Amino acid sequence: MPSSHTTRQDPVPIKNPATKKTSWAIIGGGNGGQSLAGHLSLMGFSVRLYDIIPETVEAIRSRGGITVNGAVEGFGPLDRVTMDMEEALEGADIVMVVAPAVAHRAIATGCTPFLADGNIVFVHPGATGGALEFRKVLDDAGCKSRVTIAEANSLLYACRSPKPGYASIFGIKKQLQVAAFPAADTVSVLDLLAQAFPQMTAANSVMETSLGNPNAMMHPAPSLLNTSMIESGREWLYYWDGITPSIGAFVEAMDRERVALAGAFGLRLPSILEWYRLAYDAKGDTLSEAVKKNPAYAEVKGQQSLRTRYIQEDVPTGLVPMVSLGNMLGVDVSRMETIIKLAEHVLGEDLTSGGRTVTNLGLEGMTLAEIQHYLQSGSRR
Repeated sequence: MPSSHTTRQDPVPIKNPATKKTSWAIIGGGNGGQSLAGHLSLMGFSVRLYDIIPETVEAIRSRGGITVNGAVEGFGPLDRVTMDMEEALEGADIVMVVAPAVAHRAIATGCTPFLADGNIVFVHPGATGGALEFRKVLDDAGCKSRVTIAEANSLLYACRSPKPGYASIFGIKKQLQVAAFPAADTVSVLDLLAQAFPQMTAANSVMETSLGNPNAMMHPAPSLLNTSMIESGREWLYYWDGITPSIGAFVEAMDRERVALAGAFGLRLPSILEWYRLAYDAKGDTLSEAVKKNPAYAEVKGQQSLRTRYIQEDVPTGLVPMVSLGNMLGVDVSRMETIIKLAEHVLGEDLTSGGRTVTNLGLEGMTLAEIQHYLQSGSRR
């Protein structure tokens, strides 16, 4: 194994959740970040919000918080709204990263000087490999603080922010899987998160949450297969119009590759069809039927361009790492590879070389047994 591999330091006890309500730093002021910041504030938590867009920061700061409607209603005042990472992280117990997965690497770099012993960094969601990538960036940067990193397999909400300072939450998942890295810390992390989100449950490891990433299944392939709809200029509903029977059947077949990849790690993951029943209580004999029975999707409009996060994020941080892992372990991932190549051909962009691979997740050269040990203990020895 490479000599750069490090051994995890002894854990710092995570603060007792019974002593006080946690303080949250939300990194990212988009749809999910504003929804979470507003909701957490309405639950009585101390919340500060960080974003890199001056107009977003100024608009929310001038209002003093975020108005939330839909599944949650009210105005959530925020303690701080800032473009200064140090100011955002100062005194925070949980640092929740709610930003495009392609930005996780840069956020990890920006956080490194300001993380403190005992912090929890919660990558929400982690896409595929978010926690592992975050840990590798901290290690490569020489971060000395003893930090626990956790990730969720999906965003808690179906939500949109129509403009800065306003968030609409269409639906809240009934269950969301979370794992810590190392997995030995998962129970302590969930005890703290349960103050706000009791529906979060423990996954086996961050490999389970990473391979449980539904966006990699539900976004790139349907988007590419709806290219004519996207470029027509007409308004359409992404899930209700876009997940046709044939497209849904292709996604279900591709999803079987994801489930088989999880099986190579000894994990039994629900299929994408089962996932909709667990997350939204949306039932159907096919994926096309199930998404149409999910009221949280009723107002989710289809995009007007192929150059959106559904492809430019979910390919390099979703499909690419799954294919990289599949090729390493000898699992058939041919449908995923087809969608990656189609995306690159249609967009005329390289979505692979900068994506997450076993190399930049810190897993290159490791055996399956060594990876399993690393996920559970945080130690490469």
